[in-house]
Amino acid sequence: MEEKKEIKLEEIVAEAKEYVEERIEYIRLSTVEKGSKIAADFITNAVVAIGFTLAFLFGSVTLAFFLSNLFGSYVAGFGCVAGVYLLLSIIVFLTKDNIIEKWLVDLFIKKYFEKVADKDDEN
Repeated sequence: MEEKKEIKLEEIVAEAKEYVEERIEYIRLSTVEKGSKIAADFITNAVVAIGFTLAFLFGSVTLAFFLSNLFGSYVAGFGCVAGVYLLLSIIVFLTKDNIIEKWLVDLFIKKYFEKVADKDDEN
């Protein structure tokens, strides 16, 4: 009877060790997957942001040349575009604490948890 208990106890300890090792491996793989998703999301968002920035830059130059042609002066055309950006910058500066920062924080948190929750939903 003693031997049966020892064997069962040894089996339980062995199974517990195996379970802990498997659980550690699962957590490691899950962490790698979540990190990979976040890195891929960051890279794709960076590429999109660079594309939008370039489009915005070239669009601004195009608008400035168009307005320069309308006004007959490069100074007037580029000055109007600069004035529009100055006005937009002032509006953003005045609303950044109350509106923009809160919206961006909510957006980033939501996006992060969507990436992480995808994996949790699969299980």
